Amino acid sequence: MLPVINANECISRAFSAAGIPVRKEPAGLVQRDGKRPDGCTLPWRGGKPLAWDVTVCTTVAESCVSATSQSAGSVAQQAADRKCQKYGELSAAYEFQPVAVETHGPIDDAMVWFLSDLGCKISERSGDPLYGHFLFQRISVLIQRFNAILFHETFPAEDGIDA
Repeated sequence: MLPVINANECISRAFSAAGIPVRKEPAGLVQRDGKRPDGCTLPWRGGKPLAWDVTVCTTVAESCVSATSQSAGSVAQQAADRKCQKYGELSAAYEFQPVAVETHGPIDDAMVWFLSDLGCKISERSGDPLYGHFLFQRISVLIQRFNAILFHETFPAEDGIDA
């Protein structure tokens, strides 16, 4: 759950840096069952707002190993496809962007385009042409930190030693 919260905060701050107002976990977008995407913006492209939802996939989970062994990023792509199905009814009023990242690094193709576009908007506003690269790096560092925490938690705690 930690990387999802941090990745969502990173995306939210990136929109703010681009001057695009955001609302995190907006209620009432999906009428059927009350599901809430992680965030939405005011108009994004062509006057249509954007809603996004973050998921981080553990590629070493037993249910993911066969897909991971076929191609890098396939688990993120599957997760993104599931998010699109979950929020399918948003497509009439919102552009929907799944934000799917694997714990070992790969992201789905649509997210690459999305982050590149968002990075360009921030670069236009800030004047820093490298901001798009920094956005990818921030996501990567979030995942690396989470992996380090998970790895650290696999070691047994020794009595009297404060981890």
